[in-house]
Amino acid sequence: MKDIKVICTIGPSTFSKKKLLELKKLNIDLFRINLSHTKLKDVERRIKILKDLNITNKICIDTEGAQIRTTFLPKKNFKINQIIFINKKHKNKGNKIGFYPNFDFNKLKVKSQISIGFENLKLKILKISKNIIKTVVISDGCVESNKGVHLSKNIKLDAVTKKDIESIIIAKKLNIKNFALSFANSAYDVLKFRQLIGYNSNLISKIETSQALKNLDEIIKTSDKILIDRGDLSRYVPIENIPIVQMQILKKTNLKKKKCYVATNLLESMVKQNQPTRAESNDIFSTLEKGADGLVLAAETAKGKYPIECVKFIRKCIKTYKKFRTKR
Repeated sequence: MKDIKVICTIGPSTFSKKKLLELKKLNIDLFRINLSHTKLKDVERRIKILKDLNITNKICIDTEGAQIRTTFLPKKNFKINQIIFINKKHKNKGNKIGFYPNFDFNKLKVKSQISIGFENLKLKILKISKNIIKTVVISDGCVESNKGVHLSKNIKLDAVTKKDIESIIIAKKLNIKNFALSFANSAYDVLKFRQLIGYNSNLISKIETSQALKNLDEIIKTSDKILIDRGDLSRYVPIENIPIVQMQILKKTNLKKKKCYVATNLLESMVKQNQPTRAESNDIFSTLEKGADGLVLAAETAKGKYPIECVKFIRKCIKTYKKFRTKR
């Protein structure tokens, strides 16, 4: 029976010595530092805190990668037909919103759509100029700092951000060997990332886009491990098709003898409640049955109310699954 890994994202709910020691006792396989939600000035401090607990070889740096995000702004709600201006000066006031990193606005098209975060906010582009995009809200929703932005047109971005590069330099100096490439879109992205992290590091490529699915075989070939992020992937794949795509990716990675982890919404209800749903239990079992080598907890352990309980339940699920497989 293969060893099934448990990966935990570290955040406000778990970044205390007490919580980290509890997680360590639960034999977490990787402690994930998500750069999308970690300031550059905090990267070294967080790594050192984890190193002090003698888990250096279990720290994983997860990059921001090739994704557009909102810049710093207070939470705002927008209604249908409101006008929103996207600006390159990153001004966030009233109906003005900034995106990071900057990109060529003229690569977009009038009438194409922009989705922000997972709170249903959708915009339609009305007018494009060099530094401003005029949009209208076509689906109510809220927006706040650091939310993912998804465009209906593919925009070429660098595989890593400046912050990613600086964080990786810090991590390498502190002997970190595990790195995850967010939004890996091609083998070229993976190979460039390999040069950056070094050839003795463990490289995990995250499958999150339609481009990644098109180039899946080559991404698997050039990576050490694969991670399926079902959240961002659902921006490109209808939600009802996510189980099919997950199964297809797991089948390919298993055939190529590459480890594959699965993330997003495994125990979403436990972000606020101390018990999982039956559907979540079934999802975990099904994911393992289809060949997953690891399970990734994100919001559940980063900002949820019951991070330790989440890990304990995941461990119970794995134990139950292994017992079931042994009896078959």
